[in-house]
Amino acid sequence: MSQLQDITSPMTKMEKRAVLSLSSIYALRMLGLFMILPVLSLFTEQMPGATPMLVGLAISIYGLTQAVLQIPFGLLSDRIGRKKVIVCGLLIFAAGSVVAALATDIYGILLGRALQGGGAIAAAIMAMVADLTQEVHRTKAMATIGASIGVSFGVAITLGPVVATYVGIDGIFWMTAALAVLAVFVVWLIVPNPKKIQTHCDAELIPGQFSKVITNPDLLRLDYGIFVLHLILTAIFVVMPLLLRDAGLLPKDHWQVYLPVLITSMMAIIPLVIIAEKKRKMKMVFVFAILFLLAANIGLAYSYQHPITLIAFLWLFFCGFNLLEATLPSLISKTAPGDLKGTAMGAYSSAQFIGAFIGGIAGGWLYGEYGVTALFWFTAAMAGSWVFVALFMTPPRYLANMLLSLDAVDETQTDAISAQLLSVKGVEEVRLHFEESAAYLKVDNQVLEKETLQKIIQQWG
Repeated sequence: MSQLQDITSPMTKMEKRAVLSLSSIYALRMLGLFMILPVLSLFTEQMPGATPMLVGLAISIYGLTQAVLQIPFGLLSDRIGRKKVIVCGLLIFAAGSVVAALATDIYGILLGRALQGGGAIAAAIMAMVADLTQEVHRTKAMATIGASIGVSFGVAITLGPVVATYVGIDGIFWMTAALAVLAVFVVWLIVPNPKKIQTHCDAELIPGQFSKVITNPDLLRLDYGIFVLHLILTAIFVVMPLLLRDAGLLPKDHWQVYLPVLITSMMAIIPLVIIAEKKRKMKMVFVFAILFLLAANIGLAYSYQHPITLIAFLWLFFCGFNLLEATLPSLISKTAPGDLKGTAMGAYSSAQFIGAFIGGIAGGWLYGEYGVTALFWFTAAMAGSWVFVALFMTPPRYLANMLLSLDAVDETQTDAISAQLLSVKGVEEVRLHFEESAAYLKVDNQVLEKETLQKIIQQWG
């Protein structure tokens, strides 16, 4: 190998700079998307042309354009460069924000939100992270970006009602446009330029591998899960702001519900995350989390009129939601072979955005035609269907992904290096890809003999 790899080494300064700057870009964009979630139905229900279904569509239409364009944008970044695609996507997102800010009716909001989703840069950002990090640090880098998304969601849900009270939703859209422009400067001035652009099976969707992903029953179950999760989330937020208002809470004070609910629900799930990962009870915890969703939606259907039970079941919902948001990507990573992870995550993300899109439409339509109770029974039924699907999932292998460089290994040495790597205790799977000079390993970190693996790396280096 041309550069000696140390599987225990920390990231370099350049890698940290790349990961942190790209995480901030992702977070700024998601902050703009999510900040509107807890307020849009409050501020658009009286707009010209507004109906409950169109308000729901305005909340969720970004998911449709995001699902349609994220894969093409990712593939385009392989051809013309990551930064060009990311900047183009951010400018489209900013343009959508401006259109929505200037809107005088619900149709202008719809157009702006659709354009916002058209700035689909997630795949290009993930590919650029892969370009700028060593193989041995790739998983850590992806996890950092995932954490930034979770933080931006929590901040947005809490901040949205406060900001909207003082500047309106048009002010939120102007703020979102400003954040997107700021992210453009971060791309050009702070994000390092990769030495070369290449395809990474762990970070990008590979069209030729797509059939392997969509025919894998366990991956399809997880895709269905993220579809249902974001369908329920979006449908609930069609009516939740209205219910809090009707319970006597002014919009500017909604943060007093969202902030403690989010913080305490995240604290409550920490023991369950430990049980899932450390005690290797992932399937049991996963099914319990879906049952939390089911119970929360049934409870909301029966007692949304009462402020105390409304907040209590909202808290239970976020216990399930936060736990599932944490475990679903981990399950994808554990379930997909190392060299199919990028394609599996691409399909997973598409399912997530389609779920959000359908959730907004269905939630708005049900609320307008049949009322709040019907909406919550619908989301409860979707959660129930997920429980049934999850019961048949194969318990995951508790294996982590590890990447190694193959720069100095000849294809004629395939059998030899595969045999040596598989002889190391804790290495369960090896897939070699010489076209990208990478070895994809599945390892059991609890028993992995890292010193032995490092010696083999030195031998081949």
